[in-house]
Amino acid sequence: MVGAAAVGLALLADLAQEAFRLLLAKWRYAALLVTPLGFLLSAFLTMRLFPGAQGSGIPQAIAARHLDDQTARERLVSLRIAVGKILLTLFGLLCGGSVGREGPTVQVGASVMFALGRVSPRRQPGLILAGAAAGVAAAFNTPLAGIVFGIEEMSRAFETRTSSLIIAAVIAAGLTSLALMGNYTYFGSSAMSLARGLDWLAVPVCGVVGGVAGGVFSRIVITMARGLPNPVGRAIKAHPLWFALACGLAVAICGLISGDTIYGTGYAQVKEALDHGTPLPQDFGVLKLLATAFAAISGIPGGIFSPSLAVGAGLGSNVAVLFHDAPIGAILLLGMVSYFAGVVQAPITAFVIVTEMTDNHAMVVPLMAAALIAHFVSRMICEEGIYHALAKGFVERAARPPEAAASPASR
Repeated sequence: MVGAAAVGLALLADLAQEAFRLLLAKWRYAALLVTPLGFLLSAFLTMRLFPGAQGSGIPQAIAARHLDDQTARERLVSLRIAVGKILLTLFGLLCGGSVGREGPTVQVGASVMFALGRVSPRRQPGLILAGAAAGVAAAFNTPLAGIVFGIEEMSRAFETRTSSLIIAAVIAAGLTSLALMGNYTYFGSSAMSLARGLDWLAVPVCGVVGGVAGGVFSRIVITMARGLPNPVGRAIKAHPLWFALACGLAVAICGLISGDTIYGTGYAQVKEALDHGTPLPQDFGVLKLLATAFAAISGIPGGIFSPSLAVGAGLGSNVAVLFHDAPIGAILLLGMVSYFAGVVQAPITAFVIVTEMTDNHAMVVPLMAAALIAHFVSRMICEEGIYHALAKGFVERAARPPEAAASPASR
């Protein structure tokens, strides 16, 4: 079920992005109208019909594992939320949001396993963990990354009693994805590597740049989620729909400045750059980061997995200017793993997932080094990874009575 949901969401996400591209081809300034209104409507539907579906979805899955009350868990992972997550993530992409589908797939996977585990409540934390890992594996066709993600990011510990459950769920989801989509590599196969000794200087440079940028992004999103302690913060809490509209307008402006390149997941732009060894526009990384940040704080459903990889590729393209003779594709990969590790502060997951999605084992050691450097630098800016920091807020809200959890101030 998780594998089929991941495949369906992937196919529909491509169609949604293509529909928005066709709209821009007719009139590119349509984004100034469609994107803000789309954000407003998505935030409204989330608040009224699918509370708990906002944002990435990974923090909700983490929070659900730490809750003991069944009713509280159901506010974060349920089949109703899974349906809303899929529909509103697709709607966000249809409106030009800089969001991804992989985080939502994690919440969908956790929700499916939660529903199946209702007959055995004691096993539900392990089933939620397995569903989340299966979601990552099926979304990217990266089974090892799914397992590592479940251990490093979702549970932050290796639990022998759940390891076999995670592996079994990843295998089942992976086989379903293979049966429906065939075997594929997310970004295609790549044999690029760092050839000369000087090229290796790109590893610490990308690690520092990605760590700083990832830490700043996480700090912004976490601070906004907790609420600004000033009149601006109180105004945002009191008028969340107008704030979502403003965030959508900011995304549209970023899109116009970028030449319509920062909408959606960013997958197409990164894959083309990797396939042809060409640099991304110099403003792509910064504008994609801003657009993703506005989408993340707006309250609409949508992940940051793919957009983070796109931001990292853009930053890697900026760093590549300093290394004229180095293969640009290799530095793009370093940027991707560095920024992603800086955001989520899960370095093992970061380099495993980038290695698997590019089928490039020649870059394993430099990717490892860049991820570790980025993780260290990011922690100096943001003490905790974004998913676990946001999960604490969801734990608190889910544990409240329904009427308190649904109030505007709690969002």
